[in-house]
Amino acid sequence: MRVLLMNHFPLQGSGSGVYTINIARALVRKGHEVCIIMPENEELAELEMDGVRLHPVYFDSCTDDALDFDFPCFTTHPRSVTTFYELDDAQMAAYENAFRAAIEDEIAAFEPDVIHCGHIWVQASYVADYGIPLVITAHGTDLIGFEKSARFRDQAKKAFDAASAVVTISKESTELVEKLFGNSEKVHFIQNGYDPQIFYPEDCSVQDMLDYFGIESDYERIISFAGKFAHFKGIDILLNAAAPYERDGVATLLAGDGELFDEMTALARQLGLKHVYFLHNQPHDVLRRLYSSATVSLLTSRNEPFGLVAIEALACGAPVIASNEGGPLDIITPQVGLLFQSENPEDLAREVQFVLDDEISFDRNEVAAYAREKYSQDVSIGTLIALYEAAIK
Repeated sequence: MRVLLMNHFPLQGSGSGVYTINIARALVRKGHEVCIIMPENEELAELEMDGVRLHPVYFDSCTDDALDFDFPCFTTHPRSVTTFYELDDAQMAAYENAFRAAIEDEIAAFEPDVIHCGHIWVQASYVADYGIPLVITAHGTDLIGFEKSARFRDQAKKAFDAASAVVTISKESTELVEKLFGNSEKVHFIQNGYDPQIFYPEDCSVQDMLDYFGIESDYERIISFAGKFAHFKGIDILLNAAAPYERDGVATLLAGDGELFDEMTALARQLGLKHVYFLHNQPHDVLRRLYSSATVSLLTSRNEPFGLVAIEALACGAPVIASNEGGPLDIITPQVGLLFQSENPEDLAREVQFVLDDEISFDRNEVAAYAREKYSQDVSIGTLIALYEAAIK
């Protein structure tokens, strides 16, 4: 089977991008052919996808044929703060023309049996015009965008109506899709998967990570966070929680970038935090080592549609403390982590202190096994392939 995947964001820097990569690699391992169309504002060089055809649509004048504005987002992206809502009509027309050209090129060259789009949004509405079986994944930010602005609702509705199947990644997003679009028969709840060849427990000590990041202090424990520095990720909540929980011997390491990076580093200084370190974006092999050495990993989102970073941390054996909103409600059990009251830094600090004081402990082998058995992409890919096959029929 030939599967054309499309995403509204690059393959690095967003959950939907990682989702696309994980599906592509799992499909290739199953013997299928895969092509990916996605935006980029940097010439592709670092990302290697063995067996996957990549078709970037370039933005921000990074190549001679690139669009002269940055790729748009629903909120922000570590490499773009442009949003769909601020593009003028001429820019949206240029965006549409560029992606339609990419779709038409790959229909001719790749001859896809099915097209799988990330987000119930504009790209999927373009695909609807070409008569190729369409599957869409609702990632959550698209649903927020639908509610936020009427400008793109007709296109989102067109995409939903044209799709043979719509995949949701949390129970909350399932309910919201059915509320906004109806037709529950085409909605299929398939939780996100992680790549087990990338995230797994690695023998990595706290000192190894401190040395890698050049942190010259005596720490015995690490608290980790990974995610983009956007408002909904709740990094301000984490920092306000760190004020009461931080202590000598415990380092909080934050990996990520985004529009709020400078504001969050300033907040850390304002709060007088002494043991918080901002690491910028890190590649997956470094995140694997970070999670493997962390006592606990935090997911502090105000509302998290799924929480892929949570299952990646769990896969490395790190228990997770997450907010009790959205996807984490489906993921976190008492055996693998804790939930705190969303937007309540005092409650988050209390849960972290329980772990640091060894009042609550976790078996890291059981944590990793839970992720592997329930969330490995190789486990869930069969269900997705079945949806593709049904769409083709």
